[in-house]
Amino acid sequence: MTTYEVRSHTERLRNRVFSIVTDAIEMPGGDVVDRDYMVHVGAVGVVALDAESRVALVRQYRPAVRQVLWELPAGLIDVPGESLVGAAARELAEEADLVATRWDLLAEAHTSPGCSNEKIRLFLAREIASVPEAQRHERTHEEADLELHWIDLDEAVTMALTGEITNAACAIGVLAAAQSKARDWKNLRPANEAV
Repeated sequence: MTTYEVRSHTERLRNRVFSIVTDAIEMPGGDVVDRDYMVHVGAVGVVALDAESRVALVRQYRPAVRQVLWELPAGLIDVPGESLVGAAARELAEEADLVATRWDLLAEAHTSPGCSNEKIRLFLAREIASVPEAQRHERTHEEADLELHWIDLDEAVTMALTGEITNAACAIGVLAAAQSKARDWKNLRPANEAV
């Protein structure tokens, strides 16, 4: 296998979520070329399934695509010391006002490896309940208009396959949940599996 030696690494921009960097990389044949990409903090997402095999999907506005998208409850790994399943539980509560008592690791994916190192870990949450009204997270900005929808898992699969769901993590999560259910959940991994 060819190795791609990084000759230099330059950070161009940094914020709390990502940085933009340029790597000078030696290619096969000896040319050294610059490649720009985003270094991301990472993310988690939740496929929350209720007892009727309905998945909790949210509608959220995304400025980069200027659209409201179907998405899983999901968010950044940005709380120091928080476990990944803990981050997923936090996001489920904050974005969908839901809690779960059963958690499994469903899938992992690089969301856009052509321009970012972002990796999302997707969890399956079951045995779902609502967060009590008095304990609910106060949503602001784009999250203030989040709409929670319970969609039959088979219908969500159709939405992913017909392009109604275009968010990569949501499509992967829905398809992985459907396949896992078809396999009687035997391919699930422990929620706290090491990264």
